[in-house]
Amino acid sequence: MLYPTAQSWRDAPNKRILFFGMSGLGKTYVSNVLRSAGTWFHYSIDYRIGTRYMGEFIADNAKAEAMKVPFLRELLLSDSIYIGSNISFENLTPVAAYLGKPGNPELGGLPMEEYAKRQEQFRQAEIRALMDTEYFITRSQTLYDYPNFICDSGGSICEWVDATDPNDPILTELSKQTLMIWIKGDDAHTEELVRRFDRAPKPMSYQPEFLERAWTTYLDQHNLTEDRVNPDDFIRWTYAQALAHRQPRYQAMAENWGVTVTADEISQVKTAMDFESLIAKALERRG
Repeated sequence: MLYPTAQSWRDAPNKRILFFGMSGLGKTYVSNVLRSAGTWFHYSIDYRIGTRYMGEFIADNAKAEAMKVPFLRELLLSDSIYIGSNISFENLTPVAAYLGKPGNPELGGLPMEEYAKRQEQFRQAEIRALMDTEYFITRSQTLYDYPNFICDSGGSICEWVDATDPNDPILTELSKQTLMIWIKGDDAHTEELVRRFDRAPKPMSYQPEFLERAWTTYLDQHNLTEDRVNPDDFIRWTYAQALAHRQPRYQAMAENWGVTVTADEISQVKTAMDFESLIAKALERRG
């Protein structure tokens, strides 16, 4: 690892970390705490995806919807209006809206073929954004003079890697550049994530094999055809399974490539010093 011991972490003049884990457990919270300290550069993978790698897909999808409205169609064709997405670290809704949900088009669903295509676009975009980490580390130091660096990864990072393969290209690259930190939730956190998702289901990105299996099982169990699926019902049903699917993948990443801290520990971090002490403890636990 980049910092094999607690002492090497404490002594490092340039601290570089990557957070991974399910969304909602504190990755963005602690990233904001560190960023507010003034010495940490915050690189958001989801923001990079939405602005660099999927920006045109998102904008074109919005334009396609606008073209269905005669009034807006005329304005677009005459270059009288501009349509774009207003993505920020705090608002990644345009990315989620583009990914969409499969099912009944009258309920806002996408055909599975189109949904799978957008999932593949996201997979490629996320891998590219992850592999841009070294570029942003260099940029943060040479351009902005930040000594420390945070990579705030998306919840689906575990879908594209094999943590049991010591030569996995993504994890090999990321571990050379950063200390990888799993923010682990307990059963109570999982229950709260499921409740939160049930209240406001949102699009997610899934490993292709997992998605195909979940879709086939859902259709069979509910005796439905594709065009009769309620999109929100499907992604609610899939979400709890995705949590169980991802947990061992995150754990393998932490065991083989990084360290683990709990969501409760992260919630107690109020300053950069608190965080640095927590990671030193995590390295001691691993040692």
